[in-house]
Amino acid sequence: MNIDDGQSSKAKLLFLLREKQGSSVSGSILAKDMGVSRVAVWKNVQSLVEAGYSIETGETGYSLDPKNEKDFIYPWEFGEKEALFHHYLNTDSTMNRARELALRGENAGTVITAEKQSAGMGRNGRTWVSRQGGLFFTILERPRLTIADYTLLSLVMQIAVVRTVSSICGTQAYLRWPNDIYINRKKIAGITTEISGEGDLITWMSCGVGVNVNNPSPSLKAASCADITGRQFSRRETLIKILEQTEIVKKSFNSTAAYFQGSRILAAEWNSLTDCINAKTAVFEPENKKENNSIDVPGRILARGTFKGIDPAGRCILQTEDGKGDLYFNHGSVSLAFLNH
Repeated sequence: MNIDDGQSSKAKLLFLLREKQGSSVSGSILAKDMGVSRVAVWKNVQSLVEAGYSIETGETGYSLDPKNEKDFIYPWEFGEKEALFHHYLNTDSTMNRARELALRGENAGTVITAEKQSAGMGRNGRTWVSRQGGLFFTILERPRLTIADYTLLSLVMQIAVVRTVSSICGTQAYLRWPNDIYINRKKIAGITTEISGEGDLITWMSCGVGVNVNNPSPSLKAASCADITGRQFSRRETLIKILEQTEIVKKSFNSTAAYFQGSRILAAEWNSLTDCINAKTAVFEPENKKENNSIDVPGRILARGTFKGIDPAGRCILQTEDGKGDLYFNHGSVSLAFLNH
């Protein structure tokens, strides 16, 4: 990260202290390099200490021990993109905060993060268990898409997350329709979306992501990156990688000459990243609310058959048991249970 005028004083101060690798830096030098007064330097140091940073104050100045750094995801940890980030120590759900920001006119690309969520959102009113050490965030988007095509942006995010999780864990992660990510048949991440539109066009859309990074697994049916690898990970670096992959996947979709061809590319990529093609499947309407890591079949079964992946619209393709043809299901309120997975 390079220091620039677009960064906050906290970001500049941390950059300068980290650059010295634990060595002490005088307040006068910091004030000069930051373009502020020594009193402002002191105030920023105190603010960062209150936020949890281990900054030592000595006779020769200030120092930050690189070996004692914590896993922070404050906005000032994201360099020139700092202004796009909103961070909460505790909130009910980053999706709720995203909705408020969207209605206030916040720009596309805004990211809302939280240390803890008291009511993290899953699909269909389910709760996403949000324990300390996990990565919980929502991205606000304003895509030029029709409401009917909202699933395409969800596919982009799912592909970005599965690529990132696979990379940092060194183990292939897989997608499960409509929005879950598994490693070793245990849930490690999930995605939920909310849209608002006018006419047939999307006004704004939020994509909420929960990744079990360093947090204790919520159940025996779940896993975290730390569980799989036996080591801790930087949530900041994980989030940065997800955002980078999101832009990469978007470009592959947007660079195609024809819109439909772009959606076919997304669907093909999604299908290559699922481990449930040809799995025996039940499509059901949930009747009760389960926590994020439940994969029971609690509800009215609508159909049984074989999962054949998704089509360019993101719909589930179910080959019926009687062989009379395929059924297509939108995200909506239906869920899948993979009976032999």
